[in-house]
Amino acid sequence: MESGVGIRMQLVERELLILGLLKAQDQHGYKINEFIEKNLGRVTNMKKATAYAILKRLEKEGYVESTLGKEGNRPVKIVYSITMKGEKRFEELLRELLASTDETTHAEEISIMFLDHLSVQDALACLTVRLKKIERMIDTYRNLPKHHNGLGVNLAISRRIRLCEANRDWLKETIEWLKKQTETDESLNP
Repeated sequence: MESGVGIRMQLVERELLILGLLKAQDQHGYKINEFIEKNLGRVTNMKKATAYAILKRLEKEGYVESTLGKEGNRPVKIVYSITMKGEKRFEELLRELLASTDETTHAEEISIMFLDHLSVQDALACLTVRLKKIERMIDTYRNLPKHHNGLGVNLAISRRIRLCEANRDWLKETIEWLKKQTETDESLNP
């Protein structure tokens, strides 16, 4: 369960993402969702319905406005654009998030807190599965195409790689430590 601070930060991140995409160019909801899915799917887990709900809320609050747009023979679509008020909100959120730290406790950390309720063999098996998943994530991030429309996306992916590498390295050390514990009867305190 996330804390109120964690939920607020997630909302702020998503609002910043939508405003940032609209700052780059006016877009309809489908285009925003398509961009998030294709380019940012490994950085955010925002669902389509969430993006549309945020767009509607931002419009209601005056940060975004919508107009009807038509491309060729395609049906009319709602095109969203950022307002001056939205530009100010974007800068405010950007400054807030760039200066913040993530204080939420992630599910993986909570599970580690209760590791001693499993046998060492079970714990090793689970941590080994996690290690393999993290190694696949690192490979996926490293194989993402570079973005040429600014350096921010590339920096975010680079940061994600570093975090995953740190997690991988900690897991490797912990797995080795636990293996040694199975060879001796010492307590499970690293």
